[in-house]
Amino acid sequence: MKKILIPSLMLLIGFITLSFTPAKDGVVLRLKPNKGATFTVNTKVSMMNMMDVQGQSITTTQVSETRQSMTVKDVNEKEVSFDEKVEALKLTISQMGMVLTYDSEHPEKTSPMLANQVDEISAVLNEVTTTKYDVQGNPVEEDEEKDQTSQSGSAIIPLADDAISEGSTWNTHKVQDISGTKLVADMNYKVTKVSKKSIEIAITGTISGDEEVSGSYEGTASINPETGMLIKSNIKMNASLTVSQQGMTFPLTMNGTTTVTVE
Repeated sequence: MKKILIPSLMLLIGFITLSFTPAKDGVVLRLKPNKGATFTVNTKVSMMNMMDVQGQSITTTQVSETRQSMTVKDVNEKEVSFDEKVEALKLTISQMGMVLTYDSEHPEKTSPMLANQVDEISAVLNEVTTTKYDVQGNPVEEDEEKDQTSQSGSAIIPLADDAISEGSTWNTHKVQDISGTKLVADMNYKVTKVSKKSIEIAITGTISGDEEVSGSYEGTASINPETGMLIKSNIKMNASLTVSQQGMTFPLTMNGTTTVTVE
């Protein structure tokens, strides 16, 4: 059972921006927070995993809550860099009548079966890393794969090339390696409302990749046009894949919701 938990936990972690500039035909969206500003990113992921292992059906419920700080290190016309760190993580896993828990602020209460798995996570807590984005919210290539446990990507949305208005759309294509699994995400963004207080966006997308991964995304996001950062988002995800472990393969279905708030 301990081995079965590992791939779904790491995939959970892995799955786991705008400034308001008037333009003649709409709003030009660019990432431009104030240098020295610090943002607190709270992310909650609720996931239900359904596995078929040698004819036995196993359902696992996982809830993770992460608190991360992002401090704007530098801002220029081309890039924005952040010093960021994961400050706290709570994890609850329910499986086959057992409830396993981890709380980084109370590690003495960690369930024994999770001890080895969370050691790797605990090692990076409060470790400062620097990430860079261009002013359209795209990760700078050389820093894109530094820390897979980082949640900063959830706080910054890739932006349209041109000015936008209500009804405007754009899309992105991203390839990422998470715990040895290659994932390809194609995301679509549509502006549903533009105001001085927020930019409202509808999000849809698909995911595919190694291990016969396939799935979809659907949700919404609100952007603070003054700070250039996410206010909140709510994304639902459904995915199916084949997991290989110790010579065995079994299908895994994942259904979950990710909520992010930025203060």
